[in-house]
Amino acid sequence: MRQSAVNEGNSFGMNTEIAYSVFGEKAESAIAAMTAELLRLENKLSRFMPDSEVSKINQLAGLDCIKISCELVEILSFAHLVSEISQGMFDITVAPLVDLWDYRKAKDIPPKSKMRKILSKVGYRELVLNPKDHIASLSKLGQAIDLGGIGKGYASDRCMQLFQQYGVNSAYINIGGNVATLGNKPDGSMWRVGIRHPRDNERLIGAVRVAGKAVVTSGDYERCFFDRQGKRWHHILDPTTGYPAESGLISVSVIADSAMNADALSTAIFVAGIDKGLGYLAQFPGTEVVVVDKNLEVFITQGLKAYFQVADGITANII
Repeated sequence: MRQSAVNEGNSFGMNTEIAYSVFGEKAESAIAAMTAELLRLENKLSRFMPDSEVSKINQLAGLDCIKISCELVEILSFAHLVSEISQGMFDITVAPLVDLWDYRKAKDIPPKSKMRKILSKVGYRELVLNPKDHIASLSKLGQAIDLGGIGKGYASDRCMQLFQQYGVNSAYINIGGNVATLGNKPDGSMWRVGIRHPRDNERLIGAVRVAGKAVVTSGDYERCFFDRQGKRWHHILDPTTGYPAESGLISVSVIADSAMNADALSTAIFVAGIDKGLGYLAQFPGTEVVVVDKNLEVFITQGLKAYFQVADGITANII
């Protein structure tokens, strides 16, 4: 069967750069549907869209509950599951903390007095969810949800589902570091997803070969600033302390069947560290991880041994 393709397409959506490659007779229609779907999801899930479902939950925090869609129930339910498994290392109620640090303008760390006040508004158990009746609420005034650590993963999964509806069986999409793949490449080989060196943006630490899986990376290099003393502060916050996570890891890439799963788990493992993180992975069979610690040592799980190729000068340790 003849295949047409739209290769190396780029666009902007969900407040990030998007790259994709789609193969199939209906590739152009599939991409149009993808673009519309990403806009729909942004309008539903972004807390910066005043009419989104998430914004409505936030606006009524401590006051009332709202009726939400089936898909937001799905996302919030999975977020709660990962929060329980990680004992709060992953927490979508960190929005007030994210705003306090404000990496776009920050020149120094927030005052401890403000930190204590904001921390009292963070806690995933304060998100009250009734999946049966599709109702959600936040318990305290000033609380807010931020789906930055899970929403793009969900969107990547939705794009893969859409592509299949259009008869596409070979595709990839990269939504701001959330990579999802469908099938193999048209030549039958697996997709090769590079993992960036966390201290040199011109290099990779290696690449993982995948087919029909997602690869999502959380790293301390994505958004950061240096304070007046020259100390580096990154954007992945520990919900239990209010400060950027100091788990000894600087990059975590999770490989899983679902980009939403990989998205949430990469954050949880980054915050918790590799020892606890391996325990989280055990709850999701078939999920693998590549981590880089603060000493630039690279570690991969056993299941990646045949699929991860290191870059020149890099050694990968099996964990």
